[in-house]
Order: sequence, then structure tokens, then C-alpha cells
Amino acid sequence: MPVSVAAYRGRAPDGMRFLLLGGTGQVGRELRSLSQTGVDVIAPSRSELDLHDPHSITRIFAAEPWNVIINAAAYTDVDGAEGEASLAFAVNAVAPSRLAAEAEGRGIPLIHISTDHVFDGRKGAPYVENDATSPLNTYGRSKLAGEHGVRAATSRHVILRTSWVYSPFGKNFVRTILRLASERERLTVVADQRGCPTAACDIAKACFDIALSCAKEPERAPYGLYHFAGTARRLGSSLPGAIVELAVGRLPRQPLVVPIRTIDYPTKALRPADTRLDCAAFARVFGITARPWREALIETIDRLLTKKDTP
Repeated sequence: MPVSVAAYRGRAPDGMRFLLLGGTGQVGRELRSLSQTGVDVIAPSRSELDLHDPHSITRIFAAEPWNVIINAAAYTDVDGAEGEASLAFAVNAVAPSRLAAEAEGRGIPLIHISTDHVFDGRKGAPYVENDATSPLNTYGRSKLAGEHGVRAATSRHVILRTSWVYSPFGKNFVRTILRLASERERLTVVADQRGCPTAACDIAKACFDIALSCAKEPERAPYGLYHFAGTARRLGSSLPGAIVELAVGRLPRQPLVVPIRTIDYPTKALRPADTRLDCAAFARVFGITARPWREALIETIDRLLTKKDTP
């Protein structure tokens, strides 16, 4: 469960307090597991914070002298967003804009997580931060609107675009492939999409380190828009095969992985074909890079199959 804001009222003011939105999501759960002496990561429950209610946001900002706000809350159902556009925009665009406005009024740095779906995937090479955006689906459009809202409302922002997030929690492709691999003799997977699989724990660690940097020197922090993601696989089709391969011996069977084209697997939302992200700017400024894809994937598979975490 998220940590109650009320539980922290009245504590000594010598430590840092990071307000985390989206504490039950993949990145949020990983962030809540991070700790450091003198730093509290506080995730309000839904009863304490309603992102649809401006007054609720104002109250949560006034509850504590926050040092940094980390917004990991998002509507992430790409196909669902096609039928729930209003909800997707409310969570992914309107709420971040309100958070940013409150943060600006109080001089608090804001870290906001965005997505590779702001691109159309037609560049043919890894995207850099100033490449033109052109989302193909409602989810991408809502997240791009959130970026614009944050940038317009506060100068003290770090927007972090990431890609293909997975973890032992929630709904993601690693958990799905492992489940299907334990049930079926044959897996049919989309083979022509390219991207950067990223472990949620790596994103959480990056956000935590950025938050520390912003909290210590809020006037001098390197604010702006950055890309942070795992190293790219050559083809998306290799990833399900790699998941099955790395889990061999710990699954009931080793299914045959059969590649197909995106056109052969129609979905409600269009997916960009190639959203590899160039993360050189983030590495140069913050000195942080995601782990090699294989190392991060092995760790997550191990956490899932040995049940070190409760999904």
C-alpha cells in the first residue's frame, strides 16, 4: 500500500521529502523500495489524492514542505485509450499540468515520466530529444500533451521519456510472455517492432538520483527533456525469444516462438514501428545509463520466477 502522507506530518524538518504520484504502478513500486538516510519517498493513497480534483492536488502540496515531486502516475493502456480518450487525457495531460502549476508556485522541482509513443517510429534511427513528435495513437497524444503542459507551467522540470517498461509488477510484456510460455507449446509474437526494453527499477533509480540532484541544488539543476531507456534490441521479435531462453529450465515447457508482422496482429491502437531512444544527453548530463538489456532482463525474470516480489 502507498505510504500515508498523514503519517509523516510533524516529523523533524531535517530530511528530504519526495512526493511520489503513481506509487502503485511499475515505476512507483520500485521507487517506494528505494531508501536513503534522510530521504522519505511518500506516496499518497487514492483517498488522499484525487488527480482529477484540483483542490485535492493543492491540499497534497500544502501537506508537507516537499523537496521534489515525482510524477509516475499515468494511464498506460495503449489500446484502452482509444475508447477512453477523455480519461487518458485527464490522467496523462490535465493532471500533470496541474501538478506542474502547483510545483511552480511553490518553487518545487518536478520529475515527470513520459514515453517513446510521442514518436511515429518512421525515423529509422534512434530518436534524440529535439526530433519532431508525431504520435500515432491516443495514448501517445495524451502523453505529448502532458509534456507540453508541464513545460508550459514550470521551468523546474525534468521530463524523462522512456520505453517498453517492464517489472515483476502490473501488466507488461515480460510477465505476459512468461505466463503464456508456461501455458502453451507455441507463441506467436510480433516481429517487426524495434525499441528499448527498460526495467522499471532502472527508471526508478534514475528518478531517485535526479530527485536528489534537484533537491540539493534546485536553482542549478539541469532541467529539461531527456531520454532514458535500456539498450535497444535489434528486433522486437528477439525479446520474447530471449525471455523464453533465459527462463529455460524453470518453466514447465520451452515453447516455440513464431514471429509475425504487426499487420498480421491488428490492435485498436497503432504502434510505432521503431522507437529506439538515443540516451546520450541524459548520460552526459547526469552520468547515469541503464544497465545492458540482458542483465536487467535476467534480474526481472529471476524476481518473477523465484517470487522475490509479490506481483
